[in-house]
Amino acid sequence: MLTTDSLITETDEQSFRRDGFIVARRLLSPDEVETLRDAFMEENRNGPVEGLSEIRHQNAAFDRNDPLAFYPRMMHPHRHPGKRVGQLASRYLIDDRIGAILRQLMQEEPLAVQTMFYFKPPGARGQELHQDNFYLRVKPGTCMAAWIALDDCDEENGGMACVPSTANLDVQCPQQADPAKSFTTEHVPPPPGFKAEVVKMSAGDVLFFNGSTIHGSGPNQSATRFRRSLICHYVPASTAQMSDWYQAIDFRGNSRAIELNTDGGPCGTPFTGAVH
Repeated sequence: MLTTDSLITETDEQSFRRDGFIVARRLLSPDEVETLRDAFMEENRNGPVEGLSEIRHQNAAFDRNDPLAFYPRMMHPHRHPGKRVGQLASRYLIDDRIGAILRQLMQEEPLAVQTMFYFKPPGARGQELHQDNFYLRVKPGTCMAAWIALDDCDEENGGMACVPSTANLDVQCPQQADPAKSFTTEHVPPPPGFKAEVVKMSAGDVLFFNGSTIHGSGPNQSATRFRRSLICHYVPASTAQMSDWYQAIDFRGNSRAIELNTDGGPCGTPFTGAVH
């Protein structure tokens, strides 16, 4: 594991390239975590926000059996500069601390392409095991995520799980997920002999993982605890092509042109309608 008062050593880099993920502990301060949590909770105080939230229901009545009907994930908040959440998402998307770690892990300049915010309230379904590059379609190479924990995360509240040593796998064709456990449709089972491991994190920790690493989360089984997170996705500057769902900027905030294709899409395809 990484800490903010140490550099990424050669051993750390080897571990990342083998397992496909590593955690930077306490990268964000408690005050930063609180600011992010409060801003997104305030933005969603009346439920999903048109044009920002991933609204899946066509009527105004929320399904009481699905906590995600009131708290769906927010997509690309950094594209909403007129909102407080947009300003914060933009700030952390190109945060210097995150950029420094990405440069060491990518061994080249990163470009930022996406933000998402997950509320994951008590009782919410998780997101089945998947690979991010199935959606981003980065060529050549793969993408990378910086998953910022804004609550303490463990198995009870649906913490992130990664499958070690899957970093070099090809992108797999997903199977159908269980809609009772996952709000997205895709499921990538670990290869024989491999197993997903829950990555215990504290608020302020950041999990870095590449786009081939199999990862996901189970339902939030807690009665009282949220599992909120801000997720940012990146691609190497050498990327020649990616899905048209994403737009690239450098760490100075300048747009960068990358050839787009119509494959891929949001990170996880939601099931439509209510689940009872």
